[in-house]
Amino acid sequence: MTTTQLRLAAWAGIIGPVLFFFTWMAQELFLTEGYSPISHSVSALAAWPHGWVQNVNFVVFGLLTIWFAVGLHRGLASSRFGIAGPALFAVTGLGLIWAAVFPLRLNAAGDFVPGLHPVGGSLFFIGSALALLVISFRVARDPDWAHLTVPVRLAGILVIVSIPVTIMFFGTPDAPLWDWGGLAQRILVLALIFPARIALSYRLLRIGRTSRPRSKVSPGSLSGA
Repeated sequence: MTTTQLRLAAWAGIIGPVLFFFTWMAQELFLTEGYSPISHSVSALAAWPHGWVQNVNFVVFGLLTIWFAVGLHRGLASSRFGIAGPALFAVTGLGLIWAAVFPLRLNAAGDFVPGLHPVGGSLFFIGSALALLVISFRVARDPDWAHLTVPVRLAGILVIVSIPVTIMFFGTPDAPLWDWGGLAQRILVLALIFPARIALSYRLLRIGRTSRPRSKVSPGSLSGA
């Protein structure tokens, strides 16, 4: 992969979350009367009359995520099983595209009909948690990336812990904090997943500005991701 391609992949990793955020915010402000960011998930935007905007938003973010995953794999020093982390990031991109193909709908009673949409959500959130955790071990083995090990690994662990807690307290209509589920989802995404991804993307951008080839990790450190 050329340095130009690495830089483009890095920009895909930066632009993806930022564009996704501003597109969903614009919908909340201008296109979705009756929508509540406190109680409704981001996916619920697709159930409103202009839901196609959110579906396109999912697809664009998904494609940019897959592009970023490829660049991340090539930008890090290689290691045994090192493809696992980038592959998990690619899975999150596929989850976003799945969410667009199978969007949430509202029935005649005004209730959300999930259909197959939760599969995409699971791929994104669980995939993000595992991707951050797994990639942190490969990051740790590359001297040019090692300073990101702790924040990326911590973000992955916190997302892993947060998922069952979120389901327990916010995930079903009979959960005690169901009406605050939209806010919980936004905190998880904006405080943990997006910052960690952008940090990795920014480092990839810096790597892409150099022309030296990526070195392999020494044989003694080939265990793990």
